[in-house]
Amino acid sequence: VERIVKANDREYNEKFQYADNRIHTSKYNIITFLPINLFEQFQRVANAYFLFLLILQLIPEISSLTWFTTIVPLVLVITMTAGKDATDDYFRHKSDNQVNNRQSEVLIDGKLQNEKWMNVKVGDIIKLENNQFVAADLLLLSSSEPHGLCYIETAELDGETNLKVRHALSVTSELGADISRLAKFDGTVVCEAPNNKLDKFTGVLSWKDSKHSLNNQKIILRGCVLRNTGWCFGMVIFAGPDTKLMQNSGKTKFKRTSIDRLMNTLVLWIFGFLVCLGIILAIGNSIWENQVGGQFRTSLFRNEEKKNFVFSGFLTFWSYIIVLNTVVPISLYVSMEVIRLGHSYFINWDRKMYYSGKAAPAEARTTTLNEELGQIEYVFSDKTGTLTQNIMTFKKCSINGRIYAGEEYGDPVQKKEITKKKEPVDFSEKSQAERSLQFFDHSLMESIKSGDPKVHEFFRVLALCHTVMSEEDSSGKLIYQVQSPDEGALVTAARNCGFIFKSRTPDSITIEELGTLVTYQLLAFLDFNNIRKRMSVIVRNPEGQIKLYSKGADTILFERLHPSSKDLLSLTSDHLSDFAGEGLRTLAIAYKDLDDKYFKEWHKMLEVASAAAHERDDQISQLYEEIERDLMLLGATAVEDKLQEGVIDTIASLSLANIKIWVLTGDKQETAINIGYACNMLTEDMNDVFVVAGNTVGEVREELRKAKESLPGQNHSILNAHAACGKEQQLEMASVGEEDTAPGDYALVINGHSLAHALESDVKSDLLELACLCKTVICCRVTPLQKAQVVELVKKHRNAVTLAIGDGANDVSMIKSAHIGVGISGQEGLQAVLASDYSFAQFRYLQRLLLVHGRWSYFRMCKFLRYFLYKNFAFTLVHFWYGFFCGFSAQTVYDQWFITLFNIVYTSLPVLAMGIFDQDVSDQNSMDCPQLYEPGQLNLLFNKHKFFICMAHGIYTSLALFFIPYGAFYSAAGEDGQHVADYQSFAVTMATSLVFVVSAQIALDTSYWTVINHVFIWGSIATYFCILFTTHSSDIFGMFPNQFPFVGNVWHSLTQKCVWLVILLTTVASVMPVVAFRFLKVDLYPTLTDQIRQRQKAQKKAKPVRRQRPQTRRSSSRRSGYAFAHQEGYGELITSGKNMRAKTPPPTSGLEKPLYNSTSWLENLCKKTTDTLSSFSQEKTVKL
Repeated sequence: VERIVKANDREYNEKFQYADNRIHTSKYNIITFLPINLFEQFQRVANAYFLFLLILQLIPEISSLTWFTTIVPLVLVITMTAGKDATDDYFRHKSDNQVNNRQSEVLIDGKLQNEKWMNVKVGDIIKLENNQFVAADLLLLSSSEPHGLCYIETAELDGETNLKVRHALSVTSELGADISRLAKFDGTVVCEAPNNKLDKFTGVLSWKDSKHSLNNQKIILRGCVLRNTGWCFGMVIFAGPDTKLMQNSGKTKFKRTSIDRLMNTLVLWIFGFLVCLGIILAIGNSIWENQVGGQFRTSLFRNEEKKNFVFSGFLTFWSYIIVLNTVVPISLYVSMEVIRLGHSYFINWDRKMYYSGKAAPAEARTTTLNEELGQIEYVFSDKTGTLTQNIMTFKKCSINGRIYAGEEYGDPVQKKEITKKKEPVDFSEKSQAERSLQFFDHSLMESIKSGDPKVHEFFRVLALCHTVMSEEDSSGKLIYQVQSPDEGALVTAARNCGFIFKSRTPDSITIEELGTLVTYQLLAFLDFNNIRKRMSVIVRNPEGQIKLYSKGADTILFERLHPSSKDLLSLTSDHLSDFAGEGLRTLAIAYKDLDDKYFKEWHKMLEVASAAAHERDDQISQLYEEIERDLMLLGATAVEDKLQEGVIDTIASLSLANIKIWVLTGDKQETAINIGYACNMLTEDMNDVFVVAGNTVGEVREELRKAKESLPGQNHSILNAHAACGKEQQLEMASVGEEDTAPGDYALVINGHSLAHALESDVKSDLLELACLCKTVICCRVTPLQKAQVVELVKKHRNAVTLAIGDGANDVSMIKSAHIGVGISGQEGLQAVLASDYSFAQFRYLQRLLLVHGRWSYFRMCKFLRYFLYKNFAFTLVHFWYGFFCGFSAQTVYDQWFITLFNIVYTSLPVLAMGIFDQDVSDQNSMDCPQLYEPGQLNLLFNKHKFFICMAHGIYTSLALFFIPYGAFYSAAGEDGQHVADYQSFAVTMATSLVFVVSAQIALDTSYWTVINHVFIWGSIATYFCILFTTHSSDIFGMFPNQFPFVGNVWHSLTQKCVWLVILLTTVASVMPVVAFRFLKVDLYPTLTDQIRQRQKAQKKAKPVRRQRPQTRRSSSRRSGYAFAHQEGYGELITSGKNMRAKTPPPTSGLEKPLYNSTSWLENLCKKTTDTLSSFSQEKTVKL
């Protein structure tokens, strides 16, 4: 229930048997591999079925086939699958070892020693250095920064790349880097048990007879990276599987495709069918034995006792089960594994999915799920690093009513002027310019050089109003530590335009304005929060003027402008609409001149409010409101959160393929909505966007109900009826309800704390029903485990195939939960890739993975299964018809060697070639026409209906194969006047007919001919004849007389013209109905695939120019890009000076007193950081 950890005392901590820091993501070890793997393999119905047959074949009384016909292929399949599983697990072991063998500096016996991560124990003190990964969940003791602060990046945990602050207790921060004092530290921590709540920690540190409470701000979690901090020391609280990162990793699940599950059902049906056939033949045997067999035996073996006809029928039943088992031969499963392996290599070798930027090819990390890629209905995507690059770029700005555009221009006159100069602006003359920023509008630099006061003031605001910290590296280059990437983009833009932010102290900001150093006195910092959606600074310039500079959401700032800005407001508002229409993040910029006397009075009131015991925040907020009035508008900025290349086209294409995309992100609501608009998942043309943000179960339920009621067709009577049903029925109704979305386009946006309530059992049905009626669903501020819960909800109740795609450790549980997990090898480490089934470097490759490789894999596998089942029904059911003519004796029609080699040699390679290489349409047409993907989602190419068609086709072919030669040979004589109708000649004729029929059928089924198809199909027929002549030769009969009884028969049979005519007639009778049916079907009822194949043939003759999809420009309402990744409290942190190294303070005027009481800044930061991850509602922790 609680954990007790003592620092620097391994012996004491070992009493509690805490987990060490070693992690295991592998499934097996050397001892458990064989039993667990065999158990998993025999869960496959077919493997258990073949084992049962093998046991039957070992009983001599009933076995009419030798046991090696089953044991050889069974061992082969199990060995191949085990080898593949062992290889997969070897790579998991390898990645585990890589992580476990990372080095960390650990304080042991009074000195720092390099230790492997796996040897780190609970209670150890670890030293971390800048840019190092955190090895375990640590209590921060001290750091290189003032007051024990350190900065961490939590991208692996929540997908956010903005920096977070953690701070040590003041009593431990005094330890510094003094190894002797740290070695003597013997504090005891009593804290909560291991859990998966990323944003909560409660505990108490007891040291030197005093107790200190601990919270999440004192803890650094495994998976974080130390940033902008020279070093820090921490004490290990949770290690290995107990860390919050590992507690959030879902279990590795045994994934099977829907075709595998269907095959399990079909194998049971086929076994039932065999039992029925066996019973019919057993009854026939009993009747025959009773009426004919007894007399027949008496005339042959006069002294043999009369046989019990019932017992004879019982033995015959089992004999026929063995003879007829080839309906589902084990070679089916060998072939399926080979085909899947081939498809995996095609993915690995696809150059169009190779990303040269990182030399990263696509990789199929599993070989068992390829055809499932052709059946995806729901895609669950992370945002940061998956859809976006998380790189902010300053694109455009509007200053004093004029647009300065980076690359695209709204005004045709302006465009005419600017296109004369197509080269980007040369920032090289500015020593501190950021080279990567490209801006194409030269008139901006001309305005700056000409001294336009509004332009200067605009960039002055960008250089002064922010929370960025600066430092210089060894070469003297300025490096900015940004709390959010948005701010970094704006400060960098100002820097490139000559307004360089240089440094700051708690009461001053120094900037370089066009080469001149200017220091502004920082009088007050009016911090950002989610309600204000703006940030302001009040500064005194060297001339003594007091100015308020403000930036924030345009909707907020426009309400606070002076009436004189009315005309400019109208013009800037139009510009902002243009910016937002291009999916850019917008911000308004304003300023105000303050009177010295007024400011002093306001500042006194602020000091009083800051010291108030009650309603302090409200009083401060009112004072902020008062001073931020009558602002003068300067303009607006437009920043692009760069989407990954091809994201918009990929999403559009997947939507056309009827794939629904849900975005699950740890980011803020505004960020997620903005990216939704940028990706065209949300559009202004949508009928409505429902935002669910309730804080209680009741509020969430009410919001979901209201949203549902507003949908057309969702009338009250239906809703009331719904409310009356039981919850299970509701979910059932949701799962079997309308597949399509509601008429019109709707979107649902829900945040983490609301989702926690919505996932409770009595609200689940409302959430699922509404979400499935919407075209787009965005869940923001969700925890890693909530992502997995959403995937599980859709998986369970929609019965749909799901795919999850992400790039960080926070996506691992979602990737493991979905039917298919895709990892993007991006900025955030390799955890997502290691947990995934497929990986590549860019989101855009998902389009090719699904629409080309997935579709082809599903098409090929279905075609393979239909053909394979057909040929084996045709091959096996001949024994059933023959049973009526051989006294139901379980004698086989064919030579035993033909039965053994039919599936392994004669027909294996042609069907493999078709299963690996076949394609109905080209890859380009698959991409150009996403609607071709829908048959996979609807499971049209292989289902129970198709199975019965294959079965009927096989039964018809078996009838033709048996009765045409039987009728032809019934009273026929050979050319020499002798009978042809001996058993061996009949067997050879039927076997040859069968090989011709199935070869002709596969030639008809093949859509895409390669050299390999030709060699395998015609080569198999040649192989059949070579083996046939060998097994019928007198030489091999002389060596093995018992194994090869058909001596010389092939020469006797195949030299007769009538035999060849019978073979031809049988082949034509079997194949012609199929040819006629397919011709009529394509001619009268062509499918979309048939139409595109016709177009493809026409294209080969005359290639038309491919038309580009027109780019539609959206008109859009404005969405402020501000405050996206921003956290409240940083203004207070800056003015307190706690995050700054000591410097000589500049002269002060007495007005720049820190805004709040400096001892409470951190409490305020903790208190106000309400927008962190919601706690999990799960009672049960999922362990890896």
